[in-house]
Amino acid sequence: MTTAKLAEGIQSGKRRFLAKGITLVESSREDDQRKASELISALPRLENTIRVGISGVPGVGKSTFIEVFGNHLIQKGHRVAVLAVDPSSPTSGGSILGDKTRMETLAQKEEAFIRPSPTAGTLGGVAKRTRESIRLCEAAGYDVILVETVGVGQSEFEVASMVDCFLVMMLPGAGDSLQGIKRGILEITDILVVNKADGDQQKLAELAKSEYEHAFHMLAPKYPGIDVSILTISALRQLGIELVWEKIEEFADQLRENVHFELNRSRQEINWFKRLVEDQVLKELWEGDTNSKLADEMKKSILNNEISASDAAFRMLSSIKKPR
Repeated sequence: MTTAKLAEGIQSGKRRFLAKGITLVESSREDDQRKASELISALPRLENTIRVGISGVPGVGKSTFIEVFGNHLIQKGHRVAVLAVDPSSPTSGGSILGDKTRMETLAQKEEAFIRPSPTAGTLGGVAKRTRESIRLCEAAGYDVILVETVGVGQSEFEVASMVDCFLVMMLPGAGDSLQGIKRGILEITDILVVNKADGDQQKLAELAKSEYEHAFHMLAPKYPGIDVSILTISALRQLGIELVWEKIEEFADQLRENVHFELNRSRQEINWFKRLVEDQVLKELWEGDTNSKLADEMKKSILNNEISASDAAFRMLSSIKKPR
């Protein structure tokens, strides 16, 4: 299939073409990467979409929330793409990729597209080519892009750098929850949602909300004049879902009013450019013929106690530096 035909199929909203396009951009083959670059260039850059990153501690109910939330958005006339990231095994490199089974009703909707992808060792809680996948989904007519991340951790900043709104989900139980989330994550959070706020958990959820409100008052605002929204919901009982969307829309409108939305999208493009260059440089560093041989020599010297790791790194970096 030619790049032009693939681009045409994606823009016509055909899910089969979109799936093929994402497979292409996720490929590590050099010829596929060239085609992927051509494909991205052939697709329009859209600004009338909303990209939402969804993160949270394990067991918080991200998949349940996304299914309920996605169905709610479809009822309101939106088309929803879910880029769900599964952690890859550090031993085998494999992933379960079971998000479609956890979002059974949403996966059956024509207005929804769910794509599980492995992290394949990538930090940041996202797959290596999530940025490209977002662009493809937008070109296919999906106006709300939900990026489900692996979970809360110090490397979640990668997610925040590619979405318009970063939503963090937490469990009821203020003290334990507050300890379980890093200060750095609070600083990049746009909306915080306490899930499972029902039954006996309702009072704990309200207490957690109060604790988080106090915590955010202690931090400098991410955007001047825009406060972090803190909500309690129950995805299982479908309570508070409409309020979440209202807060996301309100947040996006505030960003547009202050020109932050356009600036953030521009920064996302720059970050994308930098990441692509960094990936290629690292690939050449370790896989280039000359560099890989030198790296093997340094590894042997380290194992034979002939040189320290820091000296080996210095020698290798000195040998591959080229004069301008």
